[in-house]
Amino acid sequence: MLEDGSVYGGEAAGAFKETVCEIVFNTSMTGYIEILTDPSYAGQGVIMTYPMIGNYGVTEEDFESGKLQPCAFLVHEMCDTPSNFRNEMTLSQLLVKYDMPCMTGLDTRSVVKRLRESGTMRGIITADISNKEALMKKIKAFHHSGLVESVTVDKPVPLSNGSGAKIALMDFGTKRNIGRSLVERGCEVTQYPSFTTAEEIIKAKPDGIMLSNGPGDPSDCVGIIKEIKKLYDYGMPIFAICLGHQLMALANGGETQRMKYGHRGANHPVKFIHDDRTYLSSQNHGYMVSGKGLPSNAEINCINVNDSTVEGIIYHGKPVFTVQFHPEANSGPRDTSFLFDRFLKMVKEGRYDD
Repeated sequence: MLEDGSVYGGEAAGAFKETVCEIVFNTSMTGYIEILTDPSYAGQGVIMTYPMIGNYGVTEEDFESGKLQPCAFLVHEMCDTPSNFRNEMTLSQLLVKYDMPCMTGLDTRSVVKRLRESGTMRGIITADISNKEALMKKIKAFHHSGLVESVTVDKPVPLSNGSGAKIALMDFGTKRNIGRSLVERGCEVTQYPSFTTAEEIIKAKPDGIMLSNGPGDPSDCVGIIKEIKKLYDYGMPIFAICLGHQLMALANGGETQRMKYGHRGANHPVKFIHDDRTYLSSQNHGYMVSGKGLPSNAEINCINVNDSTVEGIIYHGKPVFTVQFHPEANSGPRDTSFLFDRFLKMVKEGRYDD
């Protein structure tokens, strides 16, 4: 049941229990393992638009974090006879193992059309709709709080001891593949909790800083934004992704706003203005940088081809650039993985050069 009162039927699956959350949809055809383990989905129930999910099973090596992150998973059809030489368990078994409620047999087309027309809504998954008034009260009472704090590590975690650049990865809900992309390039990477102060990062003397993705409204991260502003002023090379991109904009006077239904999928076209070239990207966000209030040295260098929203910013005069999409994404396009190389070049030379 959505907060506009619409009701959709289906069958209970996974570790089913009554659950209230924000309902969002993802248009990816593959990558359900990565979606289920992406911390950016904390507090949300995810609807998959592709009609059959689970046909290649589950491989825990593909996890983007140590557990399942959404509140619930909603699909039209779940395949419990997967075919994949890497398969370790069925999707149903995974959902039970990690206590994730699921709903199958859902008319996902109808629900997603409703969300596209009316915007993202809160909703409740329940086995009893006899008292709609009581359910609506539960839906209206639901709100996000402390999402970043709920998904970050609690202490610094070394990810590698490479001989290359020393990188501080700020964990606002980071996907494992961000750290892996840096490690593969020979970096010495340490993952820091979201509450780490700028002074602690500076004292560690990293060569560069990575600001990760994460869940929730970026404007709620007031303390984090203040620390990011200190790091920006200090002049250390910074590359930010998704939530990190939004937080950097807020730290420099920019504005963010909630999107009608967000970008969640593996085929979002992003145009690099300088290159006059468009790349496919994997995205997962419900907020965006509006472009208002940004400092004079901030240049929007990437836009979304579908709706012209801001996808990337260069902060001239500072070794800082940010993107809204996921250049590390798996599953999904890897077209923009070169941005990690561009970051490491910036770390070495002390300036951004595209």
